[in-house]
Amino acid sequence: MLSKKIATACAVSVITLSVNVALASDAKPDKDYSPYANSTQPNNVYWGDSHLHTGLSLDAGLFGNTVTVEEAYRLARGEQITSSTGIPVKLSRPLDWLIITDHTDMMGIATDIQKGAPNIVANKKGKEWHEGFKKGGKAAGEAAFDLITNFSQMTLPEELVRDYSPGSEVFGNVWKTIVNGAEKYNEPGLFTAFIGFEWTSVPKGFNLHRNVILRDDAKKALMVQPPTTQPPTGSTDPFSLYKWLEDYQKKTGGKAFAFAHNGNLSNGWMFPTVSTYHGGKVDKNYVTQRAKWEPHYEITQIKGDGEAHPYLSPDDEFADYETWAVGNLDITELKTNDMLKGEYAREALKQGLLLEKKLGVNPYKFGVGGATDSHTSLATGAEENFFGKSTSVEPNKDRINHPFVRSKLGAIEGYMLVASGYTGIWAHENTREALYDAMERKETYATTGPRMKVRFFGGWNYTEKDLASNKADAIGYQKGVPMGGDLTKSTAKSKAPTFMVSALRDPESANLDRVQIIKGWMDSKGKLHERVYDVAVSDGRKIDKNGRAKQPVGNTVDVKTATWTNDIGDAYLAAVWTDPDFDKNENAFYYARVLEIPTPRWVLYDKVRMGTVVPKEAELVGQERAYTSPIWYAAK
Repeated sequence: MLSKKIATACAVSVITLSVNVALASDAKPDKDYSPYANSTQPNNVYWGDSHLHTGLSLDAGLFGNTVTVEEAYRLARGEQITSSTGIPVKLSRPLDWLIITDHTDMMGIATDIQKGAPNIVANKKGKEWHEGFKKGGKAAGEAAFDLITNFSQMTLPEELVRDYSPGSEVFGNVWKTIVNGAEKYNEPGLFTAFIGFEWTSVPKGFNLHRNVILRDDAKKALMVQPPTTQPPTGSTDPFSLYKWLEDYQKKTGGKAFAFAHNGNLSNGWMFPTVSTYHGGKVDKNYVTQRAKWEPHYEITQIKGDGEAHPYLSPDDEFADYETWAVGNLDITELKTNDMLKGEYAREALKQGLLLEKKLGVNPYKFGVGGATDSHTSLATGAEENFFGKSTSVEPNKDRINHPFVRSKLGAIEGYMLVASGYTGIWAHENTREALYDAMERKETYATTGPRMKVRFFGGWNYTEKDLASNKADAIGYQKGVPMGGDLTKSTAKSKAPTFMVSALRDPESANLDRVQIIKGWMDSKGKLHERVYDVAVSDGRKIDKNGRAKQPVGNTVDVKTATWTNDIGDAYLAAVWTDPDFDKNENAFYYARVLEIPTPRWVLYDKVRMGTVVPKEAELVGQERAYTSPIWYAAK
């Protein structure tokens, strides 16, 4: 099977070479000779992590993270460094960009707790945290969780909140460290270091976090200080963040936007459709502001995958992937099924269609990306190179036994942590400006770790010949729109849109199982629907009349060695697909999902490498995947 695939690849190369030779013979040696000169077509995919914490974050620091901002950049750029627990660490390949998003709340307190600053030990709670940190091990972990619990329940000592809020000297110094670190390691054309932060709204444990990315340099970033959420100086209401973004742009002339994550820990408040957590209405102002400031969503990361939930998508056998559905962030409230509608990206995309019909603006018209949300300063998104959520669970034999969170109501166990993910950005160059603009126009996709190359275009008359062309990408733009776009009005005879999708496996990862297109739409009665179509499947399997390939791809994982073989699946899958159920009067969206063949999860690597005893409930094998940003169709 493998030999056959190599032969196929060689045949494709010969065909490509022939086409290139033909093009070269037609070219004229004039000023237009080079097809790449002055081109701004997004021909490259740039890989990065949009959500990483260093020890400057209050929780990461208290967990013992000593890896600095500069070391975090060095690792992302491909260097080997040493983790906080003394383990040498390196990525398999450098990343192209990184956003360090330390929590703005209580900036600087972690360092002061560690050293026992006078204002810390003068406070009863501060002294408890300092003494816990000094003892280390379990005591330090308990101190960190106590701080996080007080943060989530908004019961932090008010005097300490003031000491570490905007306007204080320590807060300003930490912000300068973050900004100057990004400035030092930003190297246009080679590596992009964005300036950013996390606005950590978590009222009563309901996760409403947003990361913020700036398009700008240090000069503009240092004209402001980022906002916080803890009272009395901050606010957890997203409208306060939107106001900060508005003020930032007016004051600096710069650009910035926010993106949320982990709706799965919000207990239904991430994507509201009637009223907001803060007592507001989902009205014209809400949908307008949300659409303006949140064009992107972090769909997958270490705290669970956020694409879909099996309760919401019972006909999708791949919906139950790395699902966390226990409760809110600190499990002070358990999850119920009625909450799920406000938590998952696919459902939000559907609800957005309904809100657009009602209010004229779709608030949930977002592109997607993946990130680690690692609190170790280490952007390690690969299963075999997983350094955990925090320094306390960096690789060791027993880390799997440490729950992510446990309360009287339940627990999210350690084996449930997800080695995910990264964001691929289609852009013409690796600069802050080009990557930011691509994120804003939603030409991005998420993966759960592998760096598979995925293209997704929507139009009205793509053909198999277009797909086979060595200029398929150019044709994709000429005849339609890329991921994140809006289908333009048809100028062709076709009565239904066509989509051109291709996926090339990560050369360091697994073959591909299948490529799917997920459609969501609203019918004439306002009822929402979704459907999964298999459009390209590996190993010659058949797609039935319902658009599905029911035969599984198989599983080559050897659980004794944590290895697999690429003698199932295909290295490259592509298709031109026409929506067989299209109704021109129905608003819809489409996105692609690409599945790899099964490979080991990080817990299996721990078992084989360190002799970890893995609970029977823990999954040993999973199917890594990619999600593209949608393409929308609006009936006129």
